[in-house]
Amino acid sequence: SLLGVLDPESVPGVRNWVLGAERLNADLASRWSGRAQVWNTYGPTEATVITTAVPLDRGIRPEDLPPSIGAPIGNAQVYVLDGFLQPVPVGVTGELYVAGAGLARGYVGRPDLTAERFVACPYGGRMYRSGDLARWTADGQLLFAGRAD
Repeated sequence: SLLGVLDPESVPGVRNWVLGAERLNADLASRWSGRAQVWNTYGPTEATVITTAVPLDRGIRPEDLPPSIGAPIGNAQVYVLDGFLQPVPVGVTGELYVAGAGLARGYVGRPDLTAERFVACPYGGRMYRSGDLARWTADGQLLFAGRAD
């Protein structure tokens, strides 16, 4: 939202823009990527805000598809799973789950919501059911595909 109302000429000297919290489209990314490195990130508050990141190609064009939300950062694990908590194949949309060192323990005073959203991870530990949909690309990037609800 902020970059959508700013003029790139009004903020000279910025070398990196780290964006998240809203879906980034190629048009907006292209307006800024020629002046600075634009990073697209993804991550729910329940997982310390950033769990995936990717530096965008400076050659992104307004008509390109929306950029990926990247790949997991070093202390996060991200899974795209089906309704049985099994990984979906590359290119298939599933629900996005997040695990790792930055994962919250749950919601204070909300054991019901905690039990619904923080679930056992089939690979050990716990993971957060984000409610977001995504799919993996062949080169290990995640594409945001909307909400499950």
